[in-house]
Formats: sequence, structure tokens, C-alpha cells
Amino acid sequence: MGGKNESSSATLELFLKIGLDERTAKNTVANNKVTTNLSAVIHEAGVIEGCNRTVGNLLYTVATKYPANALAHRPVLLEYVVSSKIKTPAQLEAAFSFLSNTASESLHVKEFEEACGVGIEVSVEDIEKTVSEIFELNKESILAMRYRTNVGDIFANIRKRLPWADPKIVKQLVDAKLYELLGERTAADNEKPTKQKKEKPAKVEEKKVAVETTVQPSEEELNPFLNFPDPKENFKVHTEIFFSDRPVLRCCNSKEMLDKHLMVTGGKVYSRFPPEPNGYLHIGHAKAMFVSFGLARERDGCCYLRFDDTNPEAEKKEYIDHIQEIVSWLGWKPFKITYTSDYFQELYELAVELIRRGHAYVDHQTAEEIKEYREKKKNSPWRDRPISESLRLFDEMKRGMIEEGKATLRMKQDMQSDNFNMYDLIAYRIKFTPHPHAGDKWCIYPSYDYAHCIVDSLENITHSLCTLEFETRRASYYWLLHSLDLYQPYVWEYSRLNVTNTVMSKRKLNFLVTNKHVDGWDDPRLMTLAGLRRRGVTSSAINTFVRGIGITRSDNSMIRMDRLEYHIREELNKTAARAMIVLNPLKVVITNFDSASVMDLEAKKWPDAQTEDSSAFYKVPFSNVVYIEQSDFRMKDSKDYYGLAPGKSVLLRYAFPIKCTDVLLADDNQTIVEIRAEYDPSKKTKPKGVLHWVCEPSPGVEPLKAEVRLFEKLFNSENPAELDDWLADLNPNSKKVVTGAYAVPVLKSAAVGDRFQFERLGYFAVDKDSTPDNLVFNRIVTLRDSYGKVGK
Repeated sequence: MGGKNESSSATLELFLKIGLDERTAKNTVANNKVTTNLSAVIHEAGVIEGCNRTVGNLLYTVATKYPANALAHRPVLLEYVVSSKIKTPAQLEAAFSFLSNTASESLHVKEFEEACGVGIEVSVEDIEKTVSEIFELNKESILAMRYRTNVGDIFANIRKRLPWADPKIVKQLVDAKLYELLGERTAADNEKPTKQKKEKPAKVEEKKVAVETTVQPSEEELNPFLNFPDPKENFKVHTEIFFSDRPVLRCCNSKEMLDKHLMVTGGKVYSRFPPEPNGYLHIGHAKAMFVSFGLARERDGCCYLRFDDTNPEAEKKEYIDHIQEIVSWLGWKPFKITYTSDYFQELYELAVELIRRGHAYVDHQTAEEIKEYREKKKNSPWRDRPISESLRLFDEMKRGMIEEGKATLRMKQDMQSDNFNMYDLIAYRIKFTPHPHAGDKWCIYPSYDYAHCIVDSLENITHSLCTLEFETRRASYYWLLHSLDLYQPYVWEYSRLNVTNTVMSKRKLNFLVTNKHVDGWDDPRLMTLAGLRRRGVTSSAINTFVRGIGITRSDNSMIRMDRLEYHIREELNKTAARAMIVLNPLKVVITNFDSASVMDLEAKKWPDAQTEDSSAFYKVPFSNVVYIEQSDFRMKDSKDYYGLAPGKSVLLRYAFPIKCTDVLLADDNQTIVEIRAEYDPSKKTKPKGVLHWVCEPSPGVEPLKAEVRLFEKLFNSENPAELDDWLADLNPNSKKVVTGAYAVPVLKSAAVGDRFQFERLGYFAVDKDSTPDNLVFNRIVTLRDSYGKVGK
């Protein structure tokens, strides 16, 4: 046992040396086939002492995708990889294609190098020229379709002309060219998903296409962070803000400002994960963590965990503690944990400066009046009040001299803009509520729109990454930083994660919890991360799932639940030990087995268990009283039925064949009370059906009892959030509790969180409600896998 662990540890260390991240390395070690291949590739390549991450990723691809018919030429390919003559995924794919056709025949080096683009360097100028030519050819179509243009077709045309061009540079130049030709996205561009959603005939097909296109190209699978620029490039145009009464504002960092920023950060990536502590995190936040923490990890940078705690009425210490725990559980280590409230003094001082510069004013409109005036694009009556008056009133707000709801500080932006998020957003409001982190020092609190971008700047964030619903706020984000002459991070929005048969809105989740439609934030039926963890889902399965989705800007894609379940099964199949449990027991008395005897049999924990490895087996008692599932017995047999029936034989897994000889019925002559059977100790009988079972561990003693909770989808519809009455769509059968299950004795020592594959039933985990006298198991997923059959 010790030797096996030491070997796994050495293999893990070897994989880490070539630059694999820890999770990928551990998952690889758990897969015997890939481990064997990758170890062989590393030794063949002569990099057992390590190599850089780029080479390591290519070696991993060789280990997993190399054509089996051309193994004779693998050492030659590895020489090209290690020497960086083949250095991109595109070159490697070309090599695989060439070698697959070559098979075991002699390798023609010149033809091989031509096929793989060895020695070809594509300059930025060449890429720029090609991009310009393709845009010129398709200009009319691009202008007509605008941001609905299929950018994938553009990339494909570029790849045809320049197959060895750096895909990162290609993407940057294509994005820049699109922006040059079309300018900032308009409101019409942003309305596109809504229009598509209303077109009912195309609705099903649209969702189907969206799900299918989530599979990333191979280079993005290896590095989904290719989209993001280097911090040193943060002098480029971030966005343009169009005003109704003055020239366009082009927001960007000056050289002096960028140099100052880079001096503080050392040129490293600085990102942040900024949850609001007003509820528990859901699986969409797992994607947000992967994007922000993952980018920092990929670029050897830093990622803050920043609590966006600007609303004391909705925030709790419970939520803060939960978020820190979940971030750690998912394997992310924050560079620093901060709170927006840490910066309340700086934010207040900058608000005063904003007023002094004429960019903010104190307003006395009610919330309803503000809403009405914004809808009508009307200026507030107090918009043009003297700066000195706003300064005095803002000071009175801070000192608690003005009643709650009687005044706000609003940014003076552009009430005639086409962008609703430039309609004089609120910067501060009065709330006489103690703050869970800052205490009772403040009675005015900044809004998200005011605080978020400023704290990004104060923390020297290089990449401010958020979901697409914040895209229209980009203008106000840069407007405020520009107005205060602050450093401006690079902002990029990606599509949010939507999963079928659930709701992802914190408001809706909170409603389900507070109104007891579910059993708390960690109810295993919820897509909260606490719920998934309690259900038994592993953090690595969640991370693999969100990585596979990719970091795209295609909005409104709905990811099917079975895609997540596929990744859960993939991991549990390797890590969950097998055991047997009977949910609805039916008593079977074996009449030709001594009633006073108990035989210890060996059952496999793993399908490929080797006889010499005793740790891969567990003891299961066999006596004359066994229990099978009620559903595994019928009074009438049929050809397509493999269970037990009168006069029929089945095999008890890991034990013996048994044949039903008699059936005892209750007084109603329908309810089956007991089965009588005979066993075949010689095992000469070869029945087709194989059943799981549990027996009395000793004469007259009941088997180990357990409670089993079976979970189904929480909602019947794929997208309940779209329904007017979304609560009516709750699945009344989403939770079934089985209290009389029987389990094999080995499960008695199972601890909370332990995971098992109960044979023929699914994957299960021990719930926190378990006690020594009452084991409770949650079903994580069933054994069936519809997604894997269709394809990842």
C-alpha cells in the first residue's frame, strides 16, 4: 500500500515538473492509461527534470492524442517539441495528421517539416495585412450584420491563409479591426439576444446550437485565457463614451499613469473575484472564480477575494464565512482578502473630489421620482445646484443630519445618452444600518456603480472581468475613472453560466430558502456550491465542468444539467469505491444453506481490482437470509427481464446463483412477503441476470440500516426563470427519502463526505445528518449517462 502511494506521489511530482497545474496532474494520476502514456512521453522527451509550461502542455497533448499507428515516429516528434521547432497546438495537430497517414512507414523529414510549418515565422505585419484583406472582402456583410457577424468564419479564413499565425495575435487584431469598423456596440447590438428569444420557432434550435458550440478549439482547451492582453498593453483604448452634447470620450491610460501602475504591480496580472455577501454562491460563481483566479494562476499573477459589501441591509457574517470557505474548497488561494468597506474613507474623499469637479450633485428626489425622470430622460431639479451647496449637503449626509431616503449623491453623467447606465447613477445613499464589517462608523454607503470601478483602480486590477449583463455599465465605469484621473483597468465581459432545470438568481434562491421550498442554502437539489458539495459533488468535477464550457461572449447559452453530471460521473467512476445497498428490501430465504452459518465473501471496491491487492476488496457476509430489491422480482417472467421470478435463476453478485422455489404471499394474495430459494454452491448455473444484495450478518440479526435520499431535478422546465409563475414549475418529486434501506456492513464506518458507487443504483455520499446509529446517504448522480453518449 505504501509503495503504491509513494509511486503515485513521485508520478504527481513528475507531472508538476512539466508545468501541469495541480488539479490536472492529480486527475491524470487517477487515470492509469493517461499516466502510463504521459510518463513514457516525458522519459522519451528527456525532460524528467522538468520543462516550461508551453512544452509541458504539448507533451500532455501528445500523450492523449498521438496516433497509435505511428508510435515508431513519436521520439522524432518529441525532439521537435522540446526544441520548440513545433511550438503551437496547430502545428502539433498538423503533425498528428501527417504521422497518422505515414503510420509505420519511413518518415520524410522535409515533407514532415513543411506539413507542420517548422521554421515558419508569421510576423504581426503579415497577420495585420491578411486581417485587413479579409475584412475588405467581407466589409459589406460585416457592416450589415455588425456584431452578429460570425467571427468564427473570419478566423477560419485567416487560418487558411496563415495556418501558423499566433492565434492570440490573430484574435487581438480581429477584435481591433471589428471595433475600428463598427465602433462601440450600440443598444441595437445589445438587444439581439432578446429578439432571438422571442422567435419561438427558432428557440429550441437556438439553445441547441448554443450548447453544441461550447466545445472549445484545442488551443483554447489548453489555455482558455488567450483572449486577455498583457498588463503592459493597458495603454490601448478601453472604450469610447458617446455623449449627446459633446465629443466622444476615448478612455485610456496615459503612459505616465500606466508606468506608475506597472511599477506597483511589477507587470503582473492582478484580477479579483468580487462577490456580494448577500447569499450563498452558486455554480455560476464557480465559473467567475475560474475566470479571475484562473487567469491569475495562468499568468503567475495575483487575484484578490474582494467582498463587495456596500449594502449592509442584505449582508451577513454567515455569507462572508461561507464565501471564504467555498473559495478555498474549490482550490483557489486569494492573493489578499479585502472588502470594499476597507476603502470607505478613500471612496468618500473621491466623492467629495467628484463634486468639486462638477461631476456629482446631491439630489432630493425619491426613488420613484428618480425612476420616472430617468425613464423620461429628464434632469433632476437639483442637477445644477451650486457645487458648494452639494459639498455642504454631502457633509451633512455623512454626519447623519439628513433622514434616510431624503437625499442621495448622484453622478452628473448624460441624461440624454443612448445608454441607460449613463442616466446620473446614484453614488451614495443614506442608510442608518450598522455594517457587518465596518461597524457603525458610516451612515452613507456607496453604490456598486460608484465603488466597484474605483476599488478596481485602487487595487491596481489589470483585468476587471465580469458577466455580459454588466457590459452596458462599461461606459459609466470608465467615465468615473476618467473624471477622477484614476488608473483604468482592462474590462472584459463573458457569458454567464446558465444551467437547465434550476434558477441562478440570488433573489430567487433566497426566496426558495426563506420560504422553505428547500431545506436551506445547502439543499442538495440547489445549484448552490454548498448544495452541490453536500450532495457529494467534488470541487475538481465542478472546475473541470466550467473549464470545458470555456470563456466566451456568446450570451443566452443554456448548459444542460447532464453535461455537469457527465463530469461528476467521470471523476466518481475513478474515485468512488463500490459497495452494495438495497433500497426496498425483499426477503429471500435460502433453504439449502445452513441457517446457523455465515460465509465471508470478497467483493470488489474497484472493477479492475487485482487479486494481490487486498485493499481493493471488502468482506461481505453471506447467510441463508438475503435481501434483494423488490423491483428485482416478478411473479411473471419475460424474455427481456433479467431479475428473479418463480422457477428462474439469477446470480447474486460476488456470491452464488440462486433459484426461486417458492413465494410467500400476504393475506391479500398479492403482496409478496418472502421468497424461498436454493443456491448453487458449485456455481455451474450460468444465469444472465446479476443482482446486488445484502444479507443478515448473523442469524436473526437485521442488516445495517440506512436512510437514502434520492434527488431529481428541482424544476420540471429547462428554464423556469422565464416562466411567469416559476414556483408552479417546482418538481414535487425532486426529493424522495427511503428510510428502510439495508447496507453491507463495511459501510458502518463511512464518514460524512465519503463517496461510494452503490452497484446498479448510482453514486452516493454520506450526508451531514448521519449519526452512528442512522447512516444517511445522498444520491449524487445516477449511473446512466446520456451526455457522454452524445459527446462532450
